[in-house]
Amino acid sequence: MSAIAINNENYESEVLNSDKPVLIDFWASWCGPCQMLGPIVEAIAEENTDIKVCKVNIDENPDLASQFKIMSIPTLVVMKNGEVYNKSVGVISKSEILDLVK
Repeated sequence: MSAIAINNENYESEVLNSDKPVLIDFWASWCGPCQMLGPIVEAIAEENTDIKVCKVNIDENPDLASQFKIMSIPTLVVMKNGEVYNKSVGVISKSEILDLVK
C-alpha cells in the first residue's frame, strides 16, 4: 500500500485512530533532501503491512506542521496510540527508519 496523504480532514481518522504504528513524513516539493527520502518512505509503505505510512506536505498543511513543531524537513514522526513515539530530522537510511518504528 502506498503512503497516505494526510491533511486536517483525515488526520484524526488516519493517524490518531490508527491501530498500527504510524510513520509520518513531513516534506515539501521544493526540498531536495525530501525528494531523496521520499522513495525510501514509499518503499517502506509498500513492504510493511504492520506500519501505516503517511505523508504531510507542509506547504499544503501548515497547521499540522505547526502542531508537530516541524522546524526542518524532512522530518519523520512515529505515532503510537495517538502519541508521538519517536522523531527524526534529515535523510536517514531505510533500516534507520524501520528502527524508529520498533
